[in-house]
Amino acid sequence: MPVALPITELVLRAAKIRLLLLDVDGVLTDGSIAYSDDGAEIKRFHVRDGSGLKFWQENGNRVAILSGRTSIAVERRANELGIDTILQGRSDKRPAWDELLARTGCRPEEICSIGDDLTDVPILLRSGLAVAVADACGEVCDVAHYVTAKPGGQGAVREAIEWLMGLQGRWADVVLRHRRAD
Repeated sequence: MPVALPITELVLRAAKIRLLLLDVDGVLTDGSIAYSDDGAEIKRFHVRDGSGLKFWQENGNRVAILSGRTSIAVERRANELGIDTILQGRSDKRPAWDELLARTGCRPEEICSIGDDLTDVPILLRSGLAVAVADACGEVCDVAHYVTAKPGGQGAVREAIEWLMGLQGRWADVVLRHRRAD
């Protein structure tokens, strides 16, 4: 059961968010790890998560990745999406949190984090807003302010962006901009 906050508190917190911090395996992907015959790791990313991240960035916001594992595929996807803050191979995410704050200049209350497993809990607890994907472990859902309906790797990030930008009063503008025929 997510942390219940009154809608006014969620709106106040959302207004401060400027950076979306994402885990990879289980959030941007479905958590599966596949290897090709030559040993290359294969990851699948949902295209609407990518477009959602672009909409988020087009509104002057930033995205960062913090992952316990290291993958060339993550670097490639981050580069495609214009994500320049990538912290990989950080199995203990607590020290990486301090590095993230230093690198981005953000304060904790300006960060919305999305996670799925126990290693994400310390980061979620430090963030202004915490999101769990639908198939996250119970301990992550317990500390989240919002739990997506979609599981990781299947549009959960896009859903979280729509929720967050909706709280900020900005999602309707994104939709309107794409409905115009001019």
